[in-house]
Amino acid sequence: MKKYTYVWVSLVILIFGIIFVPRIVERISNGTIVENDRMNVEKAKSTLSYITLNGEKKRVPSFDLINQDSLAISNSDYNGKVFVVEFFFTSCPSICPIMTENLVSIQNEFKNDDDFGIASFSITPDFDTPTILKAYAEKYGITDLDWHLMTGDKEQVFDLANNGFNIFASEMPDAPGGFEHSGLFALVDKEGYLRSRTDEFGNPIIYYRGAITEKQGENDHGEKEQISILKEDIKRLLAE
Repeated sequence: MKKYTYVWVSLVILIFGIIFVPRIVERISNGTIVENDRMNVEKAKSTLSYITLNGEKKRVPSFDLINQDSLAISNSDYNGKVFVVEFFFTSCPSICPIMTENLVSIQNEFKNDDDFGIASFSITPDFDTPTILKAYAEKYGITDLDWHLMTGDKEQVFDLANNGFNIFASEMPDAPGGFEHSGLFALVDKEGYLRSRTDEFGNPIIYYRGAITEKQGENDHGEKEQISILKEDIKRLLAE
């Protein structure tokens, strides 16, 4: 019985060798296998995921506020632009200065691109008047005409943060500066959809860490900076 088993196994191996090995050798010689693998990897790298909620792609919510030049700015002013969103306040003693410096670095990277912008929403709009925001812009070298530092109705701003973009912001007396907020950046494409790259498991990272500089590399918790990958992803969306 074992004799016949060995014969059958040998026969299967022989048939495989005759039929499939020449094809595999041919594909390797032509570079087809390597080419297909490379194409799949490059496609995965170049595609940014849409952020979905309840099965629908998440869009930028409507807003109507005032910027540092006392001009009315709404979501429609960003139509056709790739832009980064943050929530901050000028008197923030902790992460905001780092976030602003990172955004200035991004601003300088794309200073010649008319299709790029930044939206900064103050979570202390009662204090952050256009005059205060203008001084803040001058202090940090904010020069891009499509970078709007916005103030306005406090309730609208907090609703925009927590429900519109799902980026946490809240008044907390015990927190530095009296407010607690996330140091995250959101990325928006030209059609107004929130986008992000995916992690090693294929899940969207959703937001980018904004409070760690490229120079730092990572923070005390071992979280790596994401400004460099944010710049890469902005370039991808601008090219779409």
